[in-house]
Amino acid sequence: MSWQPEVDEIAYRHGLAAQLGGEEKVARHKAAGKLTVRERIDACTDKDSFVEVGSLTGSGQYDSMGRLVEFTPSNLVMGRARIGGRPVVVVGDDFTVRGGANDGAVGEKLIFAEKMAHDLRLPMVRLVDGTGGGGSVRNIETKGYTSVPTMKVWSQVVENLSTVPVVSLALGSVAGMGAARVASSHYSVMVKGTSQLFNAGPPVVARIGQIVDKNELGGSQVHTRNGVVDDEVATEEEAFERVRRFLSYLPSSVHELPARGDTSDDSKRRDEWLLAAIPRDSRKVYKIRPIVECLVDRDSFLEIGRQWGRAIVTGLARINGWPVAVVASDPYFYGGGWDGPSAEKFTRFVDLAQTFHLPVVNLVDIAGFQIGVEAEKAGIMRYGVRALAAVYQATVPWCSIIIRRAYGVAAAGHQHMGRFNFRYAWPSANWGSLPIEGGLEVAYKAEIEGADNPEQKRNEIEQRVRSLTSPFRTAEAFGIDEVIDPRHTRALLCEFAELATPLREAGAPRFGLRP
Repeated sequence: MSWQPEVDEIAYRHGLAAQLGGEEKVARHKAAGKLTVRERIDACTDKDSFVEVGSLTGSGQYDSMGRLVEFTPSNLVMGRARIGGRPVVVVGDDFTVRGGANDGAVGEKLIFAEKMAHDLRLPMVRLVDGTGGGGSVRNIETKGYTSVPTMKVWSQVVENLSTVPVVSLALGSVAGMGAARVASSHYSVMVKGTSQLFNAGPPVVARIGQIVDKNELGGSQVHTRNGVVDDEVATEEEAFERVRRFLSYLPSSVHELPARGDTSDDSKRRDEWLLAAIPRDSRKVYKIRPIVECLVDRDSFLEIGRQWGRAIVTGLARINGWPVAVVASDPYFYGGGWDGPSAEKFTRFVDLAQTFHLPVVNLVDIAGFQIGVEAEKAGIMRYGVRALAAVYQATVPWCSIIIRRAYGVAAAGHQHMGRFNFRYAWPSANWGSLPIEGGLEVAYKAEIEGADNPEQKRNEIEQRVRSLTSPFRTAEAFGIDEVIDPRHTRALLCEFAELATPLREAGAPRFGLRP
């Protein structure tokens, strides 16, 4: 006799699992504008590439003869797939089964999936739509006791942050450990209007007297502004495209180097408008993103974290095909002065570059850390020195281009001064311990106050000092590598990217996410 009956049962059980939470719950889920978990996995990964692991996991009910009469599938689907032709591990919560909350098998499947990504050295993609933690209060009655909170999966989660790229999408209301899984990623995305993230949902928050709906409490407009989540998109399909783009810049693990991409963009391209990109009037601002997009390969810049830490712009790009990490000051916010979130954003991004061996390109226009009573109360110096530590712990190749200001302690961290780096300046650059505007009154106080015409004296001193701040004076003392024509910047960056390639070291020290 053959094993055909058991093979038939495999197909039968797969059919039950494919029903997810049942026709009614699936219809309600899709009516909310959301894809089912398997539709999400198919939309996020290469066609027909998903190989499910643990497809028969769930809770079965049997009759007195041991025959299966009812089956509730696990609400976590996982397996291996390909994105852009490259293997990945993907896990997805099924909201149609108990709202994506933990059942008896989810915890073990989560641990298994994280281990699989780590040991196979594959990127981890999480499609989160539920709590994924301890489940419902109803479990207390079912089990007859309460459990001490544990996070058995967390050692794997933390280990993966220093080993493989981790991307998480919040695709519904995620709370508790589900929220933590989203935040513990190298890149995270929420869908505007349909995604929410919180420690505890509105019913629990109402117990402390705050009556809010789920979007007010934890919508994308909250968490992409405070840095818990990197970016927001309009649709799930756009979120899946962000996954593909982000992973395309990174290696599969720290044991590899990022792959080179298309090299069709002219490495010696000159853009004439760069000559006037920085205003001569230091009080005027300018738009930094067009400058970034002009210097990197066309259409290659993927900005990360646009809505928070807004004094800097961070993102991944390619230069002559080579993936790089780009940091640029944005004078539209606080005049380019760093607040705590900007310093924190910088720290996280430098750590990402260090972890995955990406050369750093830093376009510098730093007025310093923010000043004033509120800045001091917010502890800006604590955030600032963490950012400096990230720079001085980094070993990846680094190129700084000072395009306008570089002042104070913040500017002192524009690169690690104890190792070789590339450092250029545009003719528009100026630097010092303090901006002249604020430093004259302190350094020349007695001379100014003692003059017959203090305002005239102040202007005379300022003109005299400014004549000494030309970047050419610093270049004479070899305080800068070169003062360059802005139009030549792309060619120099292409040379930097080429020279940086053999300097990147797979398996080098890495930090993952700094606590």
